[in-house]
Amino acid sequence: MRIKSLLPLFLISVMAPASMLWGQNTYVPDDNFEQALIDLGYDDTLDDYVLTENISGVTSLDVESKGISDITGIEAFTTLTILHCEDNQITILDVSSITALTHLFCENNQLTSLDVSANTALTSLYCVGNQLTSLDVSSNTVLGILHCGDNQLTTLDVSNNTALTYLNCISNNQLTSLDVSTNTALTWLGCGDSPLTTLDVSTNTALTHLECWQNQLTSLDVSNNTALTNLACYDNSLTSLDVSSNTA
Repeated sequence: MRIKSLLPLFLISVMAPASMLWGQNTYVPDDNFEQALIDLGYDDTLDDYVLTENISGVTSLDVESKGISDITGIEAFTTLTILHCEDNQITILDVSSITALTHLFCENNQLTSLDVSANTALTSLYCVGNQLTSLDVSSNTVLGILHCGDNQLTTLDVSNNTALTYLNCISNNQLTSLDVSTNTALTWLGCGDSPLTTLDVSTNTALTHLECWQNQLTSLDVSNNTALTNLACYDNSLTSLDVSSNTA
């Protein structure tokens, strides 16, 4: 009878989300992550748990370069607007519950996927230097800065990101096409080191910086880009280049 009466409590603890275990505690299994939270004053004992009320109202968190491989517990930081977790060894990053997030810096980790579909307030996303094979930013319509270079992307759809002013997908990606026709606010575009065969920047009249080096371009028309101050287009297959309109 005693075992039977304890069974419902056991089931509740097993089935409850990590952030709800023990009522007011958030589960933080990575010692390096918890130590970083201790150093920031959000915890005081290295025991795999942090008092949820200590972190639920935090709006900015910086755990850069802390040797973190598992960032479980980040989902309890529901009011975060700024998250720095770059230069770690993180393989999974769940920010689906952090809907107020405006700035996410997760570069130089080991992420193979990143879901930011719930983060519709994002204005800056830095995920360079991971192992992403795809990246869906269609829901991030106010995104102004996207740095997703040095991944393994084969496609990148930024047609919904009309607020973009900075787009950097340079290095190691395998983009065969890139449509920036709707990104008329772009001032900085970097798409070097991909096998692009065409690049149309005719609508990007605000561009001041264009890097499209080491692609497979056979032509490049920058006649509409009269604001350009920097152009890098080396290591392509161009036979001519007209910059007579680019007086800046």
